[in-house]
Amino acid sequence: MVAENSFLSWSNTSLNKRSQILSNIADLIEENLDDFTLAESIDNGKPIHLSKSIDIPRVSANFRFYAHAVTQFYSESHESQGLNALNYTLRKPMGVVGRISPWNLPLYLLTWKIAPALAAGNCVIAKPSEITPMTAFLLCEICEKAGLPKGVLNLVHGLGSETGQAIVEHPKVKAISFTGGTKTSEHIARTATPMFKKLSLELGGKNPNIIFEDCDYEKMMTTTLKSSFANQGQICLCGSRIYVQKTLYNKFKNDFVNRVSKLKVGHPIDDNFDMGAIVSKAHLEKIESYINLAKTNHNMNILCGGEKLILKSYPNGYYLKPCIIEVKDNKCKLNQEEIFSPVVTLMPFETENEVLNMVNDSLYGLSSTLWTQNLNRCMRMSQRLETGIVWVNTWLNRDLRTPFGGTKQSGVGREGGFEVLRFFTEPKNVCIDYNTEF
Repeated sequence: MVAENSFLSWSNTSLNKRSQILSNIADLIEENLDDFTLAESIDNGKPIHLSKSIDIPRVSANFRFYAHAVTQFYSESHESQGLNALNYTLRKPMGVVGRISPWNLPLYLLTWKIAPALAAGNCVIAKPSEITPMTAFLLCEICEKAGLPKGVLNLVHGLGSETGQAIVEHPKVKAISFTGGTKTSEHIARTATPMFKKLSLELGGKNPNIIFEDCDYEKMMTTTLKSSFANQGQICLCGSRIYVQKTLYNKFKNDFVNRVSKLKVGHPIDDNFDMGAIVSKAHLEKIESYINLAKTNHNMNILCGGEKLILKSYPNGYYLKPCIIEVKDNKCKLNQEEIFSPVVTLMPFETENEVLNMVNDSLYGLSSTLWTQNLNRCMRMSQRLETGIVWVNTWLNRDLRTPFGGTKQSGVGREGGFEVLRFFTEPKNVCIDYNTEF
């Protein structure tokens, strides 16, 4: 295996040298921002302004952050008083690690795990989504120019059932870091666990957006538009379940429908549109099946959107108007299953306990968003919300030093900061007995 042959040299490369190479990669990505931006939008269907302002800058930030973080990654030592012994812990790179990434934030999420794995001294075999391979290919060219030795980063293209499976089941791959769907992760776990591989699984979400009557209304409304429909709702952190306090419900419903109805859907390369295309025909058909369910269910009411769009210049594209569906039953399919789309549900609530019971009644637990000016309520609810991330009066406000991940079927393990550096290393304790007599 090429990666295995490169590991000894790369793991013994100095921290400063590894840090410099990762910084070089970050610099070159920034220098080639326009090329990466165009490729990501063409590949994924997301608006080009989103790729340029968020996705590709975050790719560069991933490499730059871990270029610095690894130089600050500390070991621990413990002096055993009375036993004349000193313990210290080494954090050693694992060897060859596998990385499988999704199509919704193609390069953003691919590098989110590649960067720390490389920084820690591992060699990586990474498979981008077969739906969105373009920017991963461009990354390989950048890494070579940046001075990354051959065999340290190995990108392989192919279907998950073939290429992804080969990575997961290979005996020389010591750890698997996966971002994607819950069903796929179950298969990965069944394969990898009997082989005692380390697993990090960042999975789906059915994230609640909880709005109290005392919120900063304009800030909440502007942010909720983004948290509902950014990247066509194809972000695992999007707030797809909106719960609004009853006293504010009708005002919010009218204003939200009005603003959503004005969102413009069009070709992703055109800066004049708010939303681009759905990633594939199969995914569009999945979304439409949920909308069709709402059309026939008396407990659901489509307030706006949900129609497929046919653009004159691009008649074969996969375009959908953003959709709001009012639901009466929190147990309904639309509130319980991840649709991963520009479709959100809307429900009223009266009390804090009532909404907590509803939002926690979910198989998922990735993130939640809370809108209130009541500090005591913020503290109480942050404690009780069963999610790995709680945003209060904000959304997608990410500090790369903080742990990222979910509870329940939203995943296993944490990424970000030193958490992911710990995942990509093995601790080794060294105990030295010493003589205190001279």
